[in-house]
Amino acid sequence: MLKILQIKNVALIGEATIDFEKGLNVLSGETGSGKSVIIDSINFALGAKADKTMIRHGENECVVTAVFDISKLNEAKRVLDDLGVEDADEMIVTRKLSQDSKSSLRVNGIPFTLGMLKSVTSLLVDVHGQSEHYSLLKESEQLAVLDKFADKKLADLKVKCAGLCSEFKENAKKAEEFGGSESERAIKADILKFQIEEIENADIREGEEEEELLIQKKKIQSAEKLAEAFSTVQNSLSGENLAIDNVNSAIRGISSVTGLDEEYQSMFDRLKTVAEELSDISIAAEDSLAGLEFDDETADRIEERLDKIKTLKRKYGQTEKDILDFAVKAREEYDKIINFDAEYLKLTQEKKRIVADISKVYGEISEERKRTAKKLIEKIAVELRELGMKDATFDIAFAPLETDENSTFSQNGGDRIEFLFSANLGEPVKPMSKIISGGEMSRFMLSLKTVISSYHEISTYIFDEIDAGISGKTAETVAEKFAKISKNIQVIAISHLPQIVSFSDCSFKIAKYTDNDKTYTGITKLSEHKKVEELVRLIGGDMNSESAVAHAEEMVKKAIACKNKI
Repeated sequence: MLKILQIKNVALIGEATIDFEKGLNVLSGETGSGKSVIIDSINFALGAKADKTMIRHGENECVVTAVFDISKLNEAKRVLDDLGVEDADEMIVTRKLSQDSKSSLRVNGIPFTLGMLKSVTSLLVDVHGQSEHYSLLKESEQLAVLDKFADKKLADLKVKCAGLCSEFKENAKKAEEFGGSESERAIKADILKFQIEEIENADIREGEEEEELLIQKKKIQSAEKLAEAFSTVQNSLSGENLAIDNVNSAIRGISSVTGLDEEYQSMFDRLKTVAEELSDISIAAEDSLAGLEFDDETADRIEERLDKIKTLKRKYGQTEKDILDFAVKAREEYDKIINFDAEYLKLTQEKKRIVADISKVYGEISEERKRTAKKLIEKIAVELRELGMKDATFDIAFAPLETDENSTFSQNGGDRIEFLFSANLGEPVKPMSKIISGGEMSRFMLSLKTVISSYHEISTYIFDEIDAGISGKTAETVAEKFAKISKNIQVIAISHLPQIVSFSDCSFKIAKYTDNDKTYTGITKLSEHKKVEELVRLIGGDMNSESAVAHAEEMVKKAIACKNKI
């Protein structure tokens, strides 16, 4: 539920803090006092779009903070946890907007996007105002409302349907990969065959360019320098009175005394090792020198090979591995086209199976919706009668979506529905969007909210003047409906009706005042005495009138008695 709403510099509000309570919270006030600003501020905290026109004149920024108790809202806590807000029993939303249109948004101190915020707040609060009248007249919204009223079986069927629709799209994608006409496939096959043969005939290997060819090319370019180096090594080690010969002389000299001391033996062994190592180096230098016989044909062959790999890289990838991978995929695609008839038949059969499965699930979804619609129609009828519309008729018309095997199936099932309504006895039902009046719509919406309130985890309902166009006994019935809903769900309602204010568990008065030649909107939480004063004002009385005060007090007593029976 919404516990606290703090508003700063929004429209005519300088600073205000509203402490909401469980049950029915009612905000009342004169027309133009700023009641709608409260709803705008709540919507701002819930993630609604906003612009700098909401910032109070003369101020640089506006700030709204909303504190929600989510201790019992498991789904909202799960979503928050996924978004990085862990172990939260309280959700604090702080949103700012400045004159330069810069904004900031934090949830429990963590930066959020509007999308992230709305994914959570949609599970917390349901705001109903005059704009929702219009959205409910859309068929898509009507279908969403019906599905909200359904049980888990429909949700499971829609998940199954979504999976089948994904299969259908994947099947269509694979079929499209074959190409269009037979001539188009033939052209594509020729291109693939050329590409495959070009790569396979090149017979390239991973690492061939860097690890072999470029090294050989560098050796050829440095042949003279290498020959000089190896000759110097060999000439310095081998021959009379050179390194190896001198070491051997040392070995002969030390060999006669090795038996006198272990140290002399060690010196002899080390000299032998040096002699062997120098001999190996000399032989290696001689072999390397002999291997430096590069001819022009070898150089040309290496250059041609490098040019070939460069050409393939330009066409098929940045590395030899990329080129080889391209060939593998091209071969797979070529084989598919060559074996088109068999592969396409397989896809066609698979498509028929998927379409049949979708049609079956569509039928199951439709049947479940029709059972749900029957229950919803019955419950709405009861609520409408209690709201003084005893002759009203509500119905839901079903029609199939127009689809065929070449279309994209909807994950939401194959139904089109339309809410039908008649307010008068003997009049046939017609599309609600064409015939329902504003007052009738308000009562229908309240009936709907009353019916579906127990079918979700949402903890707060907000009604923005849903009581417009009603009075008298109907107004009292609306108040009773609010009281009934607020037994399990927090209700925040803006109202001008004394009947609804009398039923409030917590009352607020919104009023304008001036200070230093500036106009402000103030919000005051009413005591029981002040609540009676507000009721007197709403019924057009005066606190000096004993009868008006007695009437207001009687309304409160009657409301308390009624709530105790709910």
